[in-house]
Parts: sequence; structure tokens; C-alpha cells
Amino acid sequence: MKIIELPIEFEFNGQKNHINPSLIILKNELTLVDTGYHDFLPLIENEFIKNGYEMKNLKNIIITHFDIDHIGSLYDFKEKYPLINIIASEVESKYISGEMKSERLVQAEEMLENMPNQEIEFGKWFIQQLKNLKHVSIDEKVHDGELILDNECRVVATPGHISLYFPSLKSVITGDAAVKENHELVIANPHFCLDGEKAEQSLRKIKNLKAENYYCYHGGKFTL
Repeated sequence: MKIIELPIEFEFNGQKNHINPSLIILKNELTLVDTGYHDFLPLIENEFIKNGYEMKNLKNIIITHFDIDHIGSLYDFKEKYPLINIIASEVESKYISGEMKSERLVQAEEMLENMPNQEIEFGKWFIQQLKNLKHVSIDEKVHDGELILDNECRVVATPGHISLYFPSLKSVITGDAAVKENHELVIANPHFCLDGEKAEQSLRKIKNLKAENYYCYHGGKFTL
């Protein structure tokens, strides 16, 4: 078993950005963790090919949490590869499938009311992007401490997220519970945290796993 990064470079708001979905290779089966923004399916497919893997071996997609840059292309994946098994936490699955309005959308709508004039246009655009996300049913709902992927991966629930711990590899896929910034693990976008205190707890929980490798969606691989 191994984990590799699929680095995706793109332009957003006139600036160069990067995300790093993770690919888990277990025997001949592939599991993708998070799917990038809308229309990122071909970019991720290209990374598969570049690394010598075939899309026909993609068995699972794990979604760490409901956020536009993590689930944007999920619907496209499910449309093109309908046999893929979609995995998410019990809580987040309600947002992904459309059973409940997401906390991120609620937050964005509340923030819009007090936004400075120069930011209102972006705020409205962001809300519309969230509303435009197509809902996808979750095939497998997971919980904290559960073992998945042939018992090689332990689900680590952090508020609003799941992270993935691989004891045999001494590695963690962090989702947004931790990002790599200036050669350390920190909270992702503290100004937009749904709950700052819980985000701090999540970061501590991730660090306490004492892994050697942390695969961060934002910032890339961090090795102790």
C-alpha cells in the first residue's frame, strides 16, 4: 500500500493556486481522496495517467468534508464512473446528498449581511457556487475510529471533517483539519473556520497521532 499526491495547479481570482488530492493504492484498487473544484475531473484524470494508473481501477472516492474545493467534481466522477463507491462521514453525507443545507452555505449567507461593499460581489458569487453544486448520494457512511480499506485505514473524525490515519505507513491524510504552511501544520483559513475552538482541537488530534507523514490538501506533504 502507498499514498501519492496528485498536485493540481489552477488559477483562482487572478492568482495561482494549488490543491493536492491524495491517491491511495491498495493492491490493485485505487481510492481518491477529494475531487477538487467543478470541472477538475480531467485535471485529476491526467494526474492518474501521469503516475501510471488507470481510471478503471478507481474503486472509491472518500470525501473529507463538504467544501466547494473538495466536492466540486464529485458529481462528474459519479456520472462518468457510476460504479465508484462514495465514502463520507454520517454528518457530511447529509450535506453532500442535499438532505440538509450545508453549514458552509449557512455561514456564507450570514457573512454576506455584514460584508464590506467591495467584497459583496465575491460573497454572492461564492454562495451561488455552493448552490450550484450537484448532490450525490453517499454509498458508505463512516464514523470516528472505524477501520476501512481492508482495515488499513482508520477514520479520524474532527469537527466538520474526517481525516484518514494509516498506522502501517505512519501517515495521515488531513483533509482541511491541518494545512502545511511555512513548514508547519496549521489550521486552514482560520477566518473562515466554522468553529475556531473545534479547529484547534482537530489540529491537536491530528498532531497527537504522531505520524511521520501528513498529506495536506493545501500545502502538500509534510514530513516530520
